[in-house]
Amino acid sequence: MTTRLFHISDVHFGAEDRAALDAVARAVADERPDAVVCTGDLTQRAKHAEYARAQEWFASLGVPVVLEPGNHDMPYYNPWERFTDPFRRYNRLRAAVQRRFASDDVVLVPLRTTVRAQTRFPWSDGVIRSAALADTLARLEALKGDPRTIIVTAHHPLLAKEDDRANPTIGGDAAFAAIAAAGAHAVMSGHVHVPFDEIRVRDGRALRMIGAGTLSTRLRHGAPASWRVITCEPGGVVSSELRLVCARAP
Repeated sequence: MTTRLFHISDVHFGAEDRAALDAVARAVADERPDAVVCTGDLTQRAKHAEYARAQEWFASLGVPVVLEPGNHDMPYYNPWERFTDPFRRYNRLRAAVQRRFASDDVVLVPLRTTVRAQTRFPWSDGVIRSAALADTLARLEALKGDPRTIIVTAHHPLLAKEDDRANPTIGGDAAFAAIAAAGAHAVMSGHVHVPFDEIRVRDGRALRMIGAGTLSTRLRHGAPASWRVITCEPGGVVSSELRLVCARAP
């Protein structure tokens, strides 16, 4: 037996691609994955109406849903709420649609890479606070000796696109090395709206990085809307199939 996950990201309700969402929903209905994992940017501006549409869509899938927040999922137009309770709206959505996911093949460990404010501008790129990394590492420590494949879920990629570029995720290099040393096999993320699947190395530690594209109209670098089918077996065995949603002819 294997566990199949549909990995989606950057749905951006408010700027969503309805054809892409319909394609994913049809695939869920036909193939019944063990879970749908969304690595952030569920909404475009974190409006209540956008969260309501997101809740309706995720609830309609009828399979376990695992969510991570993205930088777009904190209020844009309510500074008070953003600074006092930035994940209130996201937490309501998660409570409404996230169902418990358990597997004999794979375990998912979250890493929060989004923060309410930064010392740089814009605030879109990732920041990994020491407390967030400590929480993830504690979860990984509790899984020592676990035979299942261990995948960390985050919104922002932990490393830059290329090693000779500055890393837009503050704390990402250290987090990558620590997570690899702690026994994780892969990291699933989004944010960049372009899919990728590669093995990277920091401090002599290798870790697989798997990125979904976007299911929104906010396409980048010519990449169409896309998602991934991730198949997992124990012991770090992971296969990834990229599915593209190409524009239909009129």
